[in-house]
Amino acid sequence: MAVKASSADNRTRSTVSLCIVIGMCCFFYILGAWQKSGFGKGDSIALEITKRTDCTILPNLSFDTHLAKQARPRDLVSPAKKFKPCPDRYTDYTPCQDQNRAMKFPRENMNYRERHCPPQKEKLHCLIPPPKGYVAPFPWPKSRDYVPFANCPYKSLTVEKAIQNWVQFEGNVFRFPGGGTQFPQGADKYIDQLASVVPIANGTVRTALDTGCGVASWGAYLLKRNVLAMSFAPRDSHEAQVQFALERGVPAVIGVLGTIKLPYPSRAFDMAHCSRCLIPWGANGGIYMMEVDRVLRPGGYWVLSGPPINWKVNYKGWQRTKKDLEAEQNKIEEIADLLCWEKVKEIGEMAIWRKRLNTESCPSRQDESSVQMCDSTNADDVWYKKMKPCVTPIPDVNDPSEVAGGAIKPFPSRLNAVPPRIANGLIPGVSSQAYQKDNKMWKKHVKAYSSVNKYLLTGRYRNIMDMNAGFGGFAAAIESPKSWVMNVVPTISKMSTLGAIYERGLIGIYHDWCEAFSTYPRTYDLIHASGLFTLYKNKCNMEDILLEMDRVLRPEGAVIMRDDVDILTKVNRLALGMKWNTRLVDHEDGPMVREKVLYAVKQYWVGGNQTAA
Repeated sequence: MAVKASSADNRTRSTVSLCIVIGMCCFFYILGAWQKSGFGKGDSIALEITKRTDCTILPNLSFDTHLAKQARPRDLVSPAKKFKPCPDRYTDYTPCQDQNRAMKFPRENMNYRERHCPPQKEKLHCLIPPPKGYVAPFPWPKSRDYVPFANCPYKSLTVEKAIQNWVQFEGNVFRFPGGGTQFPQGADKYIDQLASVVPIANGTVRTALDTGCGVASWGAYLLKRNVLAMSFAPRDSHEAQVQFALERGVPAVIGVLGTIKLPYPSRAFDMAHCSRCLIPWGANGGIYMMEVDRVLRPGGYWVLSGPPINWKVNYKGWQRTKKDLEAEQNKIEEIADLLCWEKVKEIGEMAIWRKRLNTESCPSRQDESSVQMCDSTNADDVWYKKMKPCVTPIPDVNDPSEVAGGAIKPFPSRLNAVPPRIANGLIPGVSSQAYQKDNKMWKKHVKAYSSVNKYLLTGRYRNIMDMNAGFGGFAAAIESPKSWVMNVVPTISKMSTLGAIYERGLIGIYHDWCEAFSTYPRTYDLIHASGLFTLYKNKCNMEDILLEMDRVLRPEGAVIMRDDVDILTKVNRLALGMKWNTRLVDHEDGPMVREKVLYAVKQYWVGGNQTAA
């Protein structure tokens, strides 16, 4: 009996001890939360005890490459399900630009090259496999000139564009000499010629649109001049041109001027460019030039090089008749006059027009009957909207010298200045003070991010995407020549903020995350998503969004997600089944805030029946 009594006493003491330990943990957890909340800041003793008494157990998360990693601790959370790799034939799968599906649509006006997404029942629920031998891209700026062959194993452009110096195959890498169809001697010389007319050096021109970009050498060489180009090209017979651009670390998306409007806001770009891009500018009543006019900022420049410019000298080389080329150029000149673009200069095979600052400085616009104006009340409502042969109105001005929509400062001053759309009250419910508060908040968030992911601001992550960009505060807080950010504004957002993002000298795109993004797999190094899953709650499947994130993220790429704790708990369980390592962290203001941050790293693995590292 004595033995039994002693055993009972021991159990009682153990229970009491356990209760005491749990009680102390809870006490110091609450004390720490009180300390971090802003009350009792002078209590240094409590703060020190809070630091030493950590009751939160989190797995370590390594952002190093697989070559430098040690054995990982086991995840403390079990995955909701484990996703299997897709068959290797899906290595470069682009769901909304699938070649087989595209051929079912009309070829007229490039309709078949536009977005045609699979229905829900045809969506893949597996992980897109990287190709065998896949390696991390070279760091910028070396990546501008070299791409590992294993990452993008397509040699067709090295043959088709050999004379034009687009790309060359050397050993186990592709080399990009910087040439193009219109600049076989290199993009630098071409841009020098352009800069003799267009004010590139002083920051007046910061954002540019390259239509039919090829491998984006024009955009690649503008970067060192602090100009950020949004380049697009279709997924067509020029295999992997946009994929090459992104592997080089240059902003680009799969896209085409076809039948629907471009996914960019009105008055966004300082300059638009076409270098022998094969777009029929004079066709369909000038509809394509009218779309460029919509996205071009008042005072912005349009550059056209190649046919039909300077046709009198080059018609034989282009293998076209004088009559045909003359008619094409006359039509372009006629539409440019209708749009009130002023022809600034013609140099060799390059012509440069400038959009007028306002309608007051446009004599032909005084007679409205000569111009078909678009009747849409929202020029930024563009998602899957058909283009029409009409001119998009611009804001009225009180003085002929005033810039329609408001003047913008040169870059980098414009980065943190209040965008004219906000200053002029064009975004309902948003004041200058609210914008400045948002800026301050994102600087605070980024500081917290970089304390967890030490590589965030080092240039390790070149291609970055913000899936729910707001006013571009995250991108502005990390802005650096070492990286660029694709600011995505969801089409279901309450406010259309993408125009303000462009006025900051940043770039971005409209997109609906219930569908796949217009890019190749493995094209982004880091993905940021704040409030995204709350925004899309009950709109589409969380699993589909996460699988799309996995598709566009490189092996060993990083993810940062901010959201409600209940949402992130569900996200975390799915992410663990996708070969991601994760870590859930409290808000920087303390554990009592429901918003948390989930950090993740995609494991290194490749196709060909190889398993995760």
